[in-house]
Amino acid sequence: MRFHFKPVTNETWPDFERLIEGRGGPHNCWCMLWRKGLDGSRPRNKVEKKKAIHQYVKENVPIGLLAYHDDRPMAWCSIAPRETYRNLGGDETKEKVWSLACFFIHREYRHRGLTCTLLQEAIKMAKNNGARFIEAYPVDPKSPSYRFMGVKPVFEKLGFSFVKMAGSRRNVMIKKVS
Repeated sequence: MRFHFKPVTNETWPDFERLIEGRGGPHNCWCMLWRKGLDGSRPRNKVEKKKAIHQYVKENVPIGLLAYHDDRPMAWCSIAPRETYRNLGGDETKEKVWSLACFFIHREYRHRGLTCTLLQEAIKMAKNNGARFIEAYPVDPKSPSYRFMGVKPVFEKLGFSFVKMAGSRRNVMIKKVS
């Protein structure tokens, strides 16, 4: 199965919107759980969250990467400059860090190794936009929560190193990309 990838931009916003609002999509959070609004606020409901993430796109601030099969958006990875997120408990000594905070893969495309491929493409996108480090917050495979942030073995496979725990489940992991 072949996939292609595009960052979420004004041009691809309708695809992102269709994916997030589609059946099974994360339309209640709009991938704003760990983000703050451009004005520093914390959106409370799905209408405010959609408006806040759309504002990032309108201002040309990176928010993430879409994966397509044919011309259909079917997966998403939230990757952006760390300063666009709330404190995720990472390594604050590093500069030019991009945070990878979540994945969403449409049900029919899960369990096909797409997370790894999407992660590889997200790393390229961040590096091409000036990132020196990618920081992620995956959980152990048996974690009862936060699985949308990815699982630790996928990140280890791609060369991420464990830094510390953030809370009781999230592993802060980092990879130098430049």
